[in-house]
Amino acid sequence: MSNESPLIQSLRTAVAAAPSDVPLRLHLAELLLGEGRSDAAVAEAAVALQHAPGDSAARALMVRAMGMPAAAPEAPDTPEAPTAPEAPSAPTAGFDWRAAEDEIRGAVPPRFVTSETPEAPVPVDGQGAPGDAPTWEVDTPGSVTLADVGGMHEIKERLEAAFLAPMRNPELGRLYGKSLRGGLLMYGPPGCGKTFIARAVAGELGASFMSVSINDVLDMWMGNSERNMHEVFETARRQAPCVLFLDEVDALGAKRSRMHHGGMRNTVNQLLTELDGVDGANEGVFVLAATNVPWDVDIALRRPGRLDRTLLVLPPDAPAREAILRYHLRDRPIESVDLGKLVKVTEDLSGADLAHLCESASERALLDSTRTGTVRMINMKDLLAAAKEVRPSTDPWFASARNVAMFANEGGMYDELLAYLKRKRKL
Repeated sequence: MSNESPLIQSLRTAVAAAPSDVPLRLHLAELLLGEGRSDAAVAEAAVALQHAPGDSAARALMVRAMGMPAAAPEAPDTPEAPTAPEAPSAPTAGFDWRAAEDEIRGAVPPRFVTSETPEAPVPVDGQGAPGDAPTWEVDTPGSVTLADVGGMHEIKERLEAAFLAPMRNPELGRLYGKSLRGGLLMYGPPGCGKTFIARAVAGELGASFMSVSINDVLDMWMGNSERNMHEVFETARRQAPCVLFLDEVDALGAKRSRMHHGGMRNTVNQLLTELDGVDGANEGVFVLAATNVPWDVDIALRRPGRLDRTLLVLPPDAPAREAILRYHLRDRPIESVDLGKLVKVTEDLSGADLAHLCESASERALLDSTRTGTVRMINMKDLLAAAKEVRPSTDPWFASARNVAMFANEGGMYDELLAYLKRKRKL
């Protein structure tokens, strides 16, 4: 620092006195960049982005500073120092790692491929009272299928045998008197992909997808909750074939014996009525429901003809964990990542836990880059350190489910859960 010009030293003193002054810090970074000290300029730009993530000047300066080392090979015959390359297109949110990778492609290993962007949902109006009609979002048939669900072969086979195969063959179903409708209850610990599986089922059937939770249905005014429930099913019927996904169905269809509020009991009754679909009204409507606490779901919902089939969705297996990790690392700057080793140390983690692991590893690399002033990639050391800190969020769920499976397994509903607990030595 003793070789710095008096102006830069003065600016450093001013920045230390006012660390949140972004323009002042960027002025210092510009001077450092002008002297060819790109690493120091990157460090100052990174701190500026921490204080003002949306500052376009800070983002542009970061891109210029990152691009300086890659500009030299482009003009080997020129004796004088290369000028800073023209900044690529301005990033839209945060630092543009894609543009930075293009600038230093020879030094950074290739990252994972980017998955397709899901299609935007199409709003569909319900048929309620004029001027007061609810609006339900219905996704058009998407490209996500069970092939996009990594691993989980047992779940896929059960879905195929118990649910998908009859729906894919409507002519054969009619021959045997099988209605083109169905209901399936998925249960298991949170964060294990029940919603994604529901979307994949819609893709397999080439059906529209409609997701509904308790917040979409409940209303403070008497009778509106029942009307909303009816409109949900009416919208699904108009969009048939349609997969209607009832998220957290334990809240929408809780045990009426435990309810003290008549309005909520009426809402559950309305749900049961809509599931029955008198006169074949639900033809082409496939109802999938998800819950973390199936023991709190009203027994009438699991009656034959309603949600009469159940599917246990467990934490992802090894192939599924690899697919999830690959997905969450696809747009991050990484190098030398051994997915096989990472999969082995993440057993029992849910999909949400794995996403948190990748986020934690990114934070470690970012903070280290800011601290040292040298931008680096996310490496295996960051991921393994994050894996040691992340604890399976599914453990509390299994602690509660264990007692239910052992002492309240009426009709063998939890036989599959008991088999898993024995295999994992949790009994």
